[in-house]
Amino acid sequence: MVYQVVIPAAGQGKRMKAGINKQLLELCGQPVIIHTLKVFEQDGWCQGIIIVINEAERERFYELLEKFQIKKVVSVVSGGAERQHSVYNGLKAVSSELVLIHDGARPFITTEKVHELVKEANEHGAAVPAVPMKDTVKRVRQGFVEETVDRSSLWAVQTPQAFRVSLILKAHEQAKQEGYLGTDDASLVERMGKKVKIIEGDYRNIKLTTPDDLLFAAAILSS
Repeated sequence: MVYQVVIPAAGQGKRMKAGINKQLLELCGQPVIIHTLKVFEQDGWCQGIIIVINEAERERFYELLEKFQIKKVVSVVSGGAERQHSVYNGLKAVSSELVLIHDGARPFITTEKVHELVKEANEHGAAVPAVPMKDTVKRVRQGFVEETVDRSSLWAVQTPQAFRVSLILKAHEQAKQEGYLGTDDASLVERMGKKVKIIEGDYRNIKLTTPDDLLFAAAILSS
């Protein structure tokens, strides 16, 4: 079973407060994006990587791909105004029947989870990893608790998200026509009335968003 993966890496990550694209920050001697790319570079099921970038950083990405011997990149695509637009640009470069969409700033996805997602997407059309909420969740309005939400059915969704290419392209095209921006790619499929399979993810599959996340990431790598 084979797939290609679209990795949006054009965002500047303002909450990281680093002054540069957070995916270019070094984590234990290598840029974050390289840690992420190596997972797919080393996976025999992966038949191609499509990276979506800020055009101003194109040369920097080419230098990193050469330096760290990332050979599976088949296309480097310019991003759009929003993440959803960037993903759509990347999807148009995909040539496989199954595709994964994965945040460049999530370097700790495992090959085992990737393969599980690919199998489920092949069967169901769409599959995403998620972890059950561990904390108590409260709905807040104007600085005061409005209610405590039952967390038993709440899951925190991660990436990669896996799809049949025909399905996710149709979902993106419909969203584009209707001017809809979703919170993730799976939400575009959901609004078409299609079911999305959930698999249990990994709490270590964190997205690097704030400076504290870099400390957690270093701890994960050292373990």
